[in-house]
Amino acid sequence: MKLLARYVLSAMTAALALTAAQGNAQDWPTRPVRFIVPFPPGGTVDPLARLLSTRLAATLGQQFIVDNRPGGSGSIGTAIAVKSPPDGYNYVFVFDTHAVNPSLIPNMSFDTAKDLAPVMLVGTSPMAIATSPGKPYKTFGDVIKLAKAKPASITFGSIGSGSLGHLMMTLVQESGGIQLIHVPFKGGGPMTTDMLGGHVELGIGSVALLAPQVTAGKLRAIAVTGDKRSPAMPDVATLAEQGFPGLSALAWWGIFAPVKTPQNLLDRFHAELVNALKQPELRKQLTEQLGMDLVVSDPATLQKFLLSEMARWEKVVKQHGIKAD
Repeated sequence: MKLLARYVLSAMTAALALTAAQGNAQDWPTRPVRFIVPFPPGGTVDPLARLLSTRLAATLGQQFIVDNRPGGSGSIGTAIAVKSPPDGYNYVFVFDTHAVNPSLIPNMSFDTAKDLAPVMLVGTSPMAIATSPGKPYKTFGDVIKLAKAKPASITFGSIGSGSLGHLMMTLVQESGGIQLIHVPFKGGGPMTTDMLGGHVELGIGSVALLAPQVTAGKLRAIAVTGDKRSPAMPDVATLAEQGFPGLSALAWWGIFAPVKTPQNLLDRFHAELVNALKQPELRKQLTEQLGMDLVVSDPATLQKFLLSEMARWEKVVKQHGIKAD
């Protein structure tokens, strides 16, 4: 009888815990939610988080606080997210560097593939290679010509050593038989500022980052890195069209949570994100103004994409001996 009583009590406790968890998901959020952005303001991850935080706050009646924790190509803020309570109130917005950091940064304090729970692949975007209108480059062919005439004389900026832009330009230099000078920055905002000032000859960043400046005539885009032209820059030829067949890469934005966050809370958050990203005004801002191709994936798709990107760029990092800043 005692064994039966313990079994019944255990079953009742489990049922009560499940009911409480389900209730938590229904009531969520009951306090402010933190969006960790592991980059400084001025790039593309920060505005994405702020746009979503505004709409979720309006819908759910709670604050969604954007917490910028830059450094280490996004790894510092991501480590903070990994160590945050897995209670449904902490999320991290990552950029494409998230898949490169494991092979680039030795002894990271977390396992990228195992210590975070995937929530959503929000979108992707080709990168753009751009320059100041006062520079002599009208196409990427002009870069090749001048780089071969004067090796190691042309500078290009990226958002950091080992960033997707840096790795892509490494492959371009290898394929084109040229040598450029890499200038790493600590984010898209600082890089764009120096591009506008003409302090670097070229810069590579997501179309989402550079499209506003290109549209305003403050920068000139000379190539994009996708398999096809970007709707945000339809007149700009791909690298493949300019003599680099097979070379393509996409920037991307994803959302993760600490790995032990209850699944029912992740499901609730995912559903709210889907609803927010259905709003025509927000979709227009992300697609037309930022040049983002919305994906709005399920968690499994994000995890599969992450593992694929990690494997792809690990080969480039190791082959070329690329080190972090």
